[in-house]
Amino acid sequence: MYLKFYKLKEYPFSITPDPRFLYFSPQHREAYHHLMYGIQNRKGFIELTGEVGSGKTTLCRAVLANLGEDIETALILNPSLTETQLLRAILNDLGLEVKGRDRLAYIEKLNEFLLRKNADGINVALLIDEAQNLSPQVMEQIRLLSNLETDQHKLIQIVMCGQPELKERLARPDLRQLRQRITVRYHIPPLTEKDIMMYVAHRLWVAGSDGSISFHPRAIREIYKYSKGTPRLINAVCDNALLAGYVARLKAIDADCIKRAIKQLEGSR
Repeated sequence: MYLKFYKLKEYPFSITPDPRFLYFSPQHREAYHHLMYGIQNRKGFIELTGEVGSGKTTLCRAVLANLGEDIETALILNPSLTETQLLRAILNDLGLEVKGRDRLAYIEKLNEFLLRKNADGINVALLIDEAQNLSPQVMEQIRLLSNLETDQHKLIQIVMCGQPELKERLARPDLRQLRQRITVRYHIPPLTEKDIMMYVAHRLWVAGSDGSISFHPRAIREIYKYSKGTPRLINAVCDNALLAGYVARLKAIDADCIKRAIKQLEGSR
């Protein structure tokens, strides 16, 4: 609705996990490098955590988009699976034909695939989003996948991405073997007020802004107070604020625009 008024090519504050819009705060850049290091150096298990809406999925997609041709990947977005369903999903995402329901046959097929790729100099990475929802049985199956290895290399690198509850799940005594195998960990903290100012400017630029749209420092302060540095909430507020600015024919978004946007989000008007 407001694209033409603001001379934008696309909506800058969509909540979809588009890696083009990823703003590399110091913390997000560090998380990115942790994931890349763990995958490229075959560290086996990697854990990434962050609060709801902190940008974990966007970050993972950015990693997937920037891995070299010597790394093949599988992405599991729905963790509510049985052990057999998980293996089927991994095989399917790797482009392997799946027949029957024999879990052992699935593991043998995956192992053959990984050994073949390793012989060709290809690394394989598996990213599991919302991993805090994995059942203990499925987590144990994931641990067993780490046994697929040669004398020199882990054949599959597994990134478990989830909310802080993932740490609590992994602290269970019955999952200690899995927890002990995680060699790379990172927790994404909230954005600071300064980060938010840069975050907003970055997303506007990616969306095609010519610089004529501005957010007043007091507007940034209101965004920070409401969102507490959570990117998903920042996006929601800013999208509504641009709509409020469009209605008022404003290209300088002030604190009042942000307050109206928050009221709209909270259903208080």
